[in-house]
Amino acid sequence: MPQHDRHQWTDSFPWSLAYRWGHSALTADFDLSGDSPRLLRVRHPGEPEPGPEETKTDPSLPLVDLVLLGDGTGWARPRFTGTAIGGRLRYRAHHSTYGATLGSLSGSGSGSGSGSGSGSGSGSGSGSLSGSGSADGEGWHRLTFELHDPASGLTAFVEYASPDGIPVLRSRVRLRNDGTETVTVRSVGSLLLGGLPSPDDLSVFRARNDWLAECRWYAEPLRDSVPDINHEVHGGTGHAAARLAGRGSWPTDGHLAMGALQHRTDGRSWLWQIESASSWVWEAGASAGRTYLALGGPTHDEHQWREVLEPGAEFTTEWAALALGTCFDGALAALTSYRRVVRRPHPDHTRLPVIFNDYMNTLMGDPTTEKLLPLIDAAAEVGAEYFCVDAGWYDDEESGAGGANGDAENGDAENGNAENGSVENADSPGGWWDSVGAWLPSARRFPGGGPGGGVEGIRVVLDRIRERGMVPGLWLEPEVIGVRSPLADTLPAEAFLRHEDGTRVTEQGRHQLDLTHPAARAHLDETVDRIVGEWGVGYLKLDYNITTSAPAHLAHSRAWLSWLSSVLDRHPGLVVENCASGGMRMDGASLAVAQLQSTSDQQDPLRYPPIAASAPTAVPPEQGAVWAYPQPSCTDAEIAFTLGSALLGRIHLSGHLDRMTDHQRGLVRDALTVYKSVRADLRTALPCWPLGLPGWTDDWIALGLRPPVTGTAPMYVTLWRRGGDTERSFALTHLADQGGEGGGGGDVRVEVLHPGATTGRAEWNGSELRVSLPEAPSVLLLRLTPAAP
Repeated sequence: MPQHDRHQWTDSFPWSLAYRWGHSALTADFDLSGDSPRLLRVRHPGEPEPGPEETKTDPSLPLVDLVLLGDGTGWARPRFTGTAIGGRLRYRAHHSTYGATLGSLSGSGSGSGSGSGSGSGSGSGSGSLSGSGSADGEGWHRLTFELHDPASGLTAFVEYASPDGIPVLRSRVRLRNDGTETVTVRSVGSLLLGGLPSPDDLSVFRARNDWLAECRWYAEPLRDSVPDINHEVHGGTGHAAARLAGRGSWPTDGHLAMGALQHRTDGRSWLWQIESASSWVWEAGASAGRTYLALGGPTHDEHQWREVLEPGAEFTTEWAALALGTCFDGALAALTSYRRVVRRPHPDHTRLPVIFNDYMNTLMGDPTTEKLLPLIDAAAEVGAEYFCVDAGWYDDEESGAGGANGDAENGDAENGNAENGSVENADSPGGWWDSVGAWLPSARRFPGGGPGGGVEGIRVVLDRIRERGMVPGLWLEPEVIGVRSPLADTLPAEAFLRHEDGTRVTEQGRHQLDLTHPAARAHLDETVDRIVGEWGVGYLKLDYNITTSAPAHLAHSRAWLSWLSSVLDRHPGLVVENCASGGMRMDGASLAVAQLQSTSDQQDPLRYPPIAASAPTAVPPEQGAVWAYPQPSCTDAEIAFTLGSALLGRIHLSGHLDRMTDHQRGLVRDALTVYKSVRADLRTALPCWPLGLPGWTDDWIALGLRPPVTGTAPMYVTLWRRGGDTERSFALTHLADQGGEGGGGGDVRVEVLHPGATTGRAEWNGSELRVSLPEAPSVLLLRLTPAAP
């Protein structure tokens, strides 16, 4: 049973009406002395109590800020802070619980909106989609503040949650219109925190995330964005802020929905993610000589979003999460643990099977029975456990373009070029890009010789996959209907996403379904239940290759994740991969529901290492799908290199294995054997970057996975050399610290797991790892095991 406590007062820090909430890994201090509560500080319990200067917080920073149509922002420019109504919200009550599971914390809002704006569809946001989980079986700590604005009639419930033993604070805001008049919300934040160190002391981290170039972190002094204007002279706070926004249905196109602040002297780090499959925004700026952080979105100013609340209606923001660490790696480790707690439980997270996908640099959207059968046999021979037939299996046309320019799912099958390509080979049935939607197999590609046409033919392929001991999978792009598809006319007009003027969203020859409409949802239910229930498919790669910023997209994105959760409820063994031209929808809300996340469509094995190494910043290692595409034309070293990039993630194997020599297939089989020997440790491992977060053109790149508990469990490190010096030495603090605590005087056993034959060497000298890689490009996967005490 959850434990409730409405009044947990403390006199252990120097404020009147002070309130402290938290657990062994995190505490939050609140000031309740005024009309509106303030969140003063979030910290590790072991940190020293703050001094007077550290507790300085702008008294205008409330727990939540929001903007209504008809009320000013309180500033000369749109911001999440200092809004007119935020300062009017008055404290009513607060209560805390402990021991509740995540599922019982998630369903507190259920209202819907109306009018020409988005309409929320479901006020509960994405939280209710995550399933239940707990940290070490101990459940969640939860705190809710109730605030009210008499002028507008709005009541705000500010909801905080934190998994026991993990230094992560989760936050969202639920609004309820308790007044007598309709109000329209222009923006409302999910988390507002002041009192962080001065901008002089902080660096701000962002992560560029572009098609084929995902997860590229960079840092700069916060003062570059927030100049010191000498506010004492001007009598006010400056308007400048480090501000970042994601827009539309590709929420991580351009940047990840993440960021971080790091103290430039002691390394303390505050790392966050906004858990939205739609638009988002964050900003960090100066307030009363300190730094504030605001997370939320969408907003009217950035995203043309608004929410109309009739009397009695509710709206709930998306969750935002803030992780604490003594360094960036430490904060990311905490966020990784948190991501594992909030996601939907699924057997795939413990089994981590090897997946073969026929697309990348292989069939490139041109599958046929003739091409697939030998490829299936070869994949089974090397040890694949799932086999996914990717794009094109539904294409029954004689000719035409395979897709829109620049899209990763429509490349040239002959030369492997995914950019601006089309599938127009003499032996390739033609275009499907703007005719998709029915998701029925092509009788031309999969001749069956019976009344079922393509259905009977594709069963031959699916049966062959099962006969070879693998689970069959198929690619789908369920949210789109091609403009030439009959369904574009037979589905109701209301089943499609529309712009504010009522016109249908159309991008690159496709319409966008609106899953808030029952007809759209019924169409997808029928499709998936046929493919999974009748055909026995156990893996779906769900792709999404258009993008829209229509204001109603938030409601659709919530409905999308709700639908996906319902599919997994009906088919609990089904494994779902989330993909949007690679990593363009790599957000916390989607990762809480889907089992795997595509990290990239990058086809060049030399350019994949920085993506593979940085992907664990966005997704736990066991969920991050990394391509490995060895080819018959590759040298042994090239085969080892592409395979080595995927061994500390979820290996997504491709390549023409059926055309390889026995020796080459043996190299692939050996790499998969290594992966299977380490994957049990990946389930709980925490990522670190011994050489720092990789740059796009770095010669040397390193990704480490360390055990969650200090002891004799092994640590794994993948090192890539693409050029530069032939040797590098670097510290591994995790292992050096263990040596000081009885780990055999720093003795560490170093094993080269991959490749089996290499000129590379690695040795441990008690505090550092020295690595030699004479050839470039080359890769090593190391296992480092501390000696027993």
